[in-house]
Amino acid sequence: MSEKITKKQKLIIDFINEFTKEHDFSPSYREIMSGVGLSSVSAVAEHVENLVEKGALRKTPGAARSLEVIDLSHPETVALFNQKISASNSEEEIEILLRAAKILDLDLEQSA
Repeated sequence: MSEKITKKQKLIIDFINEFTKEHDFSPSYREIMSGVGLSSVSAVAEHVENLVEKGALRKTPGAARSLEVIDLSHPETVALFNQKISASNSEEEIEILLRAAKILDLDLEQSA
């Protein structure tokens, strides 16, 4: 994902996740509008389209309630980076790994 997700887009993703867990289907645009405090359905549509372009959401064209949040946490890659960053690495190696993780937009939980 080349662009960061905005705070409002993060709210939308979180709302879709919670709604889907609770109801076993995704929310309508009107439910998203009410849930995150947007003023119009068109604002929701714009955010949803941007999130689809960023790869954070998937939707089925022509299907109602088809929003699906894509897991952007990359748990396997984060685990690999965390495994490679250890006390036995030089400062230069750790710095290279941390820069690579930043480029990949990975959220590392560093224990070193």
